[in-house]
Amino acid sequence: MEMASTEHASEGASVHFTVDGQPVELVDVGGTLLDALRGPLGRRSVKDGCSPQGQCGCCTVLVDGQPRVSCVTPLRRVSGRSVTTLEGLSDEDVQRWSGAFCAAGGSQCGFCTPGIILRFVGLELSAASRSPASYSSDKHFSDNEAPPDRDRAARALHAHLCRCTGWQTVLDAWEVAVGIVPIPASNQSDCALPNGEASNRRATLEGRSPQTVGPEVSLGRGGFAADTAPSNALVAVPGDGPPDDPGSWVVADTLVEARRAAGKVQGRRTTAEVVPPIDPPDGDWDAMLRTAWVEPAALETDAAWCVPAGEPVGPLANGGAFGAKVDSVLPAVARALADAHGSPVLLAPSREDIVRFGVKRPPVAGGALADGTGVLRVARTPGIAEAVAAVAPGLEVVEVEVLGPPTSAAIRAAGWAEAVVLLTGAGALIAGQPIVSPDGAEATATVDDDGIRVTVKCGDPLDEVVLRSYCIGAAHMAWSWITAEGLSVDAAGTVHDLTVRSFGIVRATETPPITVEVLATDGRSVNGSDVVFAAVAAATWVHRGSFPDLPTG
Repeated sequence: MEMASTEHASEGASVHFTVDGQPVELVDVGGTLLDALRGPLGRRSVKDGCSPQGQCGCCTVLVDGQPRVSCVTPLRRVSGRSVTTLEGLSDEDVQRWSGAFCAAGGSQCGFCTPGIILRFVGLELSAASRSPASYSSDKHFSDNEAPPDRDRAARALHAHLCRCTGWQTVLDAWEVAVGIVPIPASNQSDCALPNGEASNRRATLEGRSPQTVGPEVSLGRGGFAADTAPSNALVAVPGDGPPDDPGSWVVADTLVEARRAAGKVQGRRTTAEVVPPIDPPDGDWDAMLRTAWVEPAALETDAAWCVPAGEPVGPLANGGAFGAKVDSVLPAVARALADAHGSPVLLAPSREDIVRFGVKRPPVAGGALADGTGVLRVARTPGIAEAVAAVAPGLEVVEVEVLGPPTSAAIRAAGWAEAVVLLTGAGALIAGQPIVSPDGAEATATVDDDGIRVTVKCGDPLDEVVLRSYCIGAAHMAWSWITAEGLSVDAAGTVHDLTVRSFGIVRATETPPITVEVLATDGRSVNGSDVVFAAVAAATWVHRGSFPDLPTG
């Protein structure tokens, strides 16, 4: 392992500015406003989802009342200016926003929500011609003013990404927070109650890893590893070797120093096309399907930390990227580095690091007949054949070696969702008819020019607001996967799409209206959003013309 030199951090000019109403003075060492906020100023509500790309919106703060992405704002640019983070809002406004997101189901892992709330606060200030200093007053709009409508709020979200919610519940939260609509009388969520057990149980079922929901989570207080690391922790970033080798990580006193010492060049979005990497099976098929590498795209980049001789804190603190983080190598590396240095160590990979070594949805190429038989060729992935067989026993699964990033069968409905899509295109399954998951949950989905309509049965809903939120998010993920998502990976297996915007995630203004009906049934509660993902993906593919190659565009 390499210990970074800090000689480059020579003292520079002092920068004087105000943060959340308090004057501060920091030495400019060439870092960003985000570095200062999350570092010496301790504002952990400001999240690092893609720095220094400036593309995910998780680090949004207000600078003189205007939303700004702090990871691409040099610290020197805020000299003499006023910066507001979520910690700088009044208690009343914090409760108003967090309560609205909880009531609407607008936050799941909670990583992107603080930046979205600050964006909405900036929109509210701009629309009401108010200053940040007067924002905490009881009335935000005068009698002759009206808050911006849902469409304008959706356009404001162009600067943000959210993988969990599918946008619709985020916009519902906007309407509740600014008084456009009241909290629905039918809202039965207990997410705002102390120890909201039913809400947490449902969230854990849907995320397939321990998860909590509630007002605190929407404020970014879900216990993410990068937020809970000791303040004196060293910081490690990947070097040029394999990520599971502690010796290949570069360790320094701060994230800025570690990244500089590692010498990484900022990733970019390639102009190369997304091409499915596996050849289809020979045969006269009723339907064929080929998919590309797909990035799980959790907004929270993987992180882990450990103290010497301690138990590591890993990337499953609140949500597991729908299966993408369950087998992370980072906790073991964090333990090894902490023991080697005799100090707490935080592993903080960048967005492009995670794109390079994080697991992906395995690409497939298949052909099927209307009788349910066929062949599905898939990138070699432990457990993928069993996943397919659980819903499509008539498909022969052939695993093939493909050069590219690692894959995982733990990712949401990996393998069996592809089988459902292929069989629906072949006529073995009928779009709009029930799909049953390996867990026994059932969903129907209809997709047309008017939007996406879903019915889901998964036992006792436990908390209908939370369940509906996850199902809306799954419907958005399915639509986005079929129509827009994919990574450019060359013949040598190197990923070239390294920016968060290059994953193809569909934005708020481009997402069709989604309606979810939850039907309570007897029996144990099981995951419902994965079967919604599969059903919506199949219905979307048929609606878009069943073109063999994804994404359909």
